[in-house]
Amino acid sequence: MHLLWLRVAAILYAAASVAIFPAVLYSAVRWRSASVHLGGLAFLFHFVSCVEMLVQAHRWVPVGAREAESLLGFLVAGLFFLAWWLYDAVSLGIFALPVTLFLVFVPSLGTTGYSFPSQGVRTNWLIAHIAALLAAYAALGFSLLASVLYLARERRLKAKLTASSESRWAPLDWLPPLDTLERLAHAMLLFGFPCMTVGLLLGAVLVQETSLGAAYFLDPKVLASFAMWVLYVLLLFLRQTAGLRGRRAAYLSGAVLVVMLAVWAANMVSHVHRFGAP
Repeated sequence: MHLLWLRVAAILYAAASVAIFPAVLYSAVRWRSASVHLGGLAFLFHFVSCVEMLVQAHRWVPVGAREAESLLGFLVAGLFFLAWWLYDAVSLGIFALPVTLFLVFVPSLGTTGYSFPSQGVRTNWLIAHIAALLAAYAALGFSLLASVLYLARERRLKAKLTASSESRWAPLDWLPPLDTLERLAHAMLLFGFPCMTVGLLLGAVLVQETSLGAAYFLDPKVLASFAMWVLYVLLLFLRQTAGLRGRRAAYLSGAVLVVMLAVWAANMVSHVHRFGAP
């Protein structure tokens, strides 16, 4: 029965994770209330699941990776709600709630694993997993390109150079205005983030039918992907709350690109997660 409560908690955590982004990034009061209430319900069901799981097993310590992940997610959510209650730090939820969802998602699939109903379904999930991650990488690349063009356009304007055939800045006359480049870079990030999140969740499901187990999450490519996800959140958070724009945003986007290149490089040394591997 504890698995049912955990699945309900995972669904509510997912809804709270979606609501927390407009609540924090755009200061939307209704989304803020929805994220707190949905997260609170998820935390309640999660608590019932953890207690029932340990009572049925006649022990008070977790055994196995799935039980440890579930309890770790419970602690992360508990610390977030404690910070919210004491300091009204709802902005921490932009990190805490999705992390809790990642920790709870795999244990909610089952105590021993998850099997797809057919090979065709698994293939479709694999295609969706790869497509989502590639879309996230492409969006991040376009965001970085827009940021670099922003720097070039800004430098040209600051130099007060006029367009002429003799100027080395003349080939940049076709660039859009600074505001357009800024909005384009931000829009690409907003598009790429859900793609990255969905891709990681689909990957967590796909690995359940393999013999890798917990070793999957120690793979360098997977670790680099989660590091990129964290940087994605940080970049969105700083751009919206700290007013990160222009040159500083371009530099931070460059750092995220380095992590993206590390993901692809890690694929070459990965022994358990290669493109094209069965």
